[in-house]
Amino acid sequence: MTYMTEPSWGLPDPERDADLYADVPLKRAIAWVVDSILIFLMTLLVLPFTAFVGLLFYGALWLSISFLYRTLTIAGGSATLGMRLMSIQLRNARGERFGLADAVVHTSIYMVCFSFFIPQVISAVLMLSSSRGQGLSDLALGSTALNRCR
Repeated sequence: MTYMTEPSWGLPDPERDADLYADVPLKRAIAWVVDSILIFLMTLLVLPFTAFVGLLFYGALWLSISFLYRTLTIAGGSATLGMRLMSIQLRNARGERFGLADAVVHTSIYMVCFSFFIPQVISAVLMLSSSRGQGLSDLALGSTALNRCR
């Protein structure tokens, strides 16, 4: 596996460091499914603490838990638990791991894109067709997902 030797210069070149980008779109899709299941389970755990009133506003509950889960896990390790399972992590435009600010902005853009069908489709097509596998939120921040580096 190729390692990022110059993180201060930005993201690795997809041609020179192709193994860092290998299978990332598929891994991101699987990670998304894993994360969605985890978020669903978390909402089920929270429901009894709301005396099941949370069922009346389940969409808002799901969005809140999803936002917190994604932001905190990305800020803590530059990847959600699903991404960690798939051995990928997010890197910002400078090639560095995400911090809290990056995680908040990335998650916010992701949530907006996820709320509408057309941005979802555009993001998926971009991940499959761009050389770095970047979705809309990644393009907006100049970030990308990479196979985990040592």
